[in-house]
Amino acid sequence: MGGRKTYKLLWGVHLAVLLAGCMSHSNLPLSDEYRKIYFNPYHSLILPDGRETTIYLLKDITKRYYFTLEENSSPHFSITVTPCDVPIEWSILHYKASHAFYGKTAAKYRAFDDLKTHSHYKTVSTLFHYKGNSVENYVGTFSYSSLFVLEFLSTERDTHISVYLTTDLAHGNLFPELPGDPRIDVTTVNHNSVSLVWKPSPSIMKQKDLIEYCILVNEKHNYKSMCAADTAIRSAGRKWPKTASFPVSKYLDENQRVMLLSKSDINVIHKNSNIEVRQLCIGNKNTYIVSNLSSNTQYYFDVFVVNLLTNASAAYTGTFAKTWLEPKPKDIPLKDGKIVQIKFNGKRPKTYTFEYQALHKKVHFTLQVCRGQLRALISKNGKLLVSETVQGIRHITLYGKFMDKYLAVFKPAEPMTNTSAMIQASSHVRRSIFPFFPSSLKIKSFNKLRTCNSITIAWLGTQERNMYCVYKKKLEEDQVWRELSSVNSCSGPDSRPKSEKVLCKYFHEINVQRAVTTETIGGLDRGTSYLFDVYLMGSSGMLVRYQSKVVKTRKTC
Repeated sequence: MGGRKTYKLLWGVHLAVLLAGCMSHSNLPLSDEYRKIYFNPYHSLILPDGRETTIYLLKDITKRYYFTLEENSSPHFSITVTPCDVPIEWSILHYKASHAFYGKTAAKYRAFDDLKTHSHYKTVSTLFHYKGNSVENYVGTFSYSSLFVLEFLSTERDTHISVYLTTDLAHGNLFPELPGDPRIDVTTVNHNSVSLVWKPSPSIMKQKDLIEYCILVNEKHNYKSMCAADTAIRSAGRKWPKTASFPVSKYLDENQRVMLLSKSDINVIHKNSNIEVRQLCIGNKNTYIVSNLSSNTQYYFDVFVVNLLTNASAAYTGTFAKTWLEPKPKDIPLKDGKIVQIKFNGKRPKTYTFEYQALHKKVHFTLQVCRGQLRALISKNGKLLVSETVQGIRHITLYGKFMDKYLAVFKPAEPMTNTSAMIQASSHVRRSIFPFFPSSLKIKSFNKLRTCNSITIAWLGTQERNMYCVYKKKLEEDQVWRELSSVNSCSGPDSRPKSEKVLCKYFHEINVQRAVTTETIGGLDRGTSYLFDVYLMGSSGMLVRYQSKVVKTRKTC
């Protein structure tokens, strides 16, 4: 081949070795025989240029990768190693070829399988050595008669790492840039939130649409890479969601979406008995208020700048802060017979605490939950009497002594949900503004009386004479779940179109066992679903809404 010196990577020669390396990336259990064959310390694999490579390491078994470059390429290279779990030990070895090897063609270039018996290399030196779990980068220069070998070793347990090699330092930078000062500053702290600010990444100015920040929050420690955080979550027995209701970057395929969840503001929590990690991807703004935190708790905050095109990330220097102790909420006096409305907006944890002093031995609490479910805790003189979840309307009667003090605590049954309710406490049953209502607020339909154009329903009444109003709403098949889940039990007929009104009638029955009334609603379309509601209208203007019922007319009669 003349005096021209050409040293190329021999992909064909190492195809079998590469296949063995790919097999090692499997999560299947490995037999001892498999380990000996495919994880022989003298087996070496070619490290690809310009691509991030995931390498799986078995405990106490050194794995080697090597590379050499074309004669006319740049004399510089960069290697970035990201440990994804436990600390590892890795080195870059420089092998210098003997003079007898100069001028050999690529066709005669043999696989680099056994360095100890290879006669073409006369000297070896260690360019770089590191032990730990930080992300490390090495930039070096090579000569044309050199070969570079990377050795990786895990002494704690089986693990995996990410390695990126590039010889194009001008355009081959996979990772976003960090600013000169990569620290995260904590600006404000209170009992349930922490405000963070950090200097913007220089990559934002160059590729604004392709760069975003992601924040990790946990109570254990800082993470030095997003890869390490993902491994911690998986080892704790959890997985990132396979699908999400929020948009995912169009630049990523399904495998890449494991770490980068969204360009919009999100708060994904992964939690079990061992670990809780929150991931928030916030676009390219460099300030954020982390809310919904527990009081008097130390949190660790990590910020990563992420390239949406490559899914590569760079870590800022993590920080931590301890939230303040939450001030004890003041008890709100609850006046006898007065209705109080409470609301939970779902944005922050909140609890309402009311104090009521009995004016009689018997005390009546009435709770009407407008939407969702409410957790009710009622105690007397420090002793818990009631602890239950309330949906719809609930009447609770308690017995005690004159001037007993009751403490009523209310909060959403499901954290961070929109809930509202109306509360009343009274020592005189006649002072209750809510109308008397039956023990069950279910609407029953009769299948045998269901026809193509009519439905018969029934509901319980009371001993008091009250007016009952029936409303119906025609539904499409895909509307049923949405309508039932969005019912507001506190809204009355005034919020309904007049076209949905069926009738209003008065009813009462002295014998409670017979206090049942029925109604047949006709003029309906065949094979169609209808939503039926019954409202009990009290003399004070307050109402009680029965549980909505969906019934479908027959298709054929």
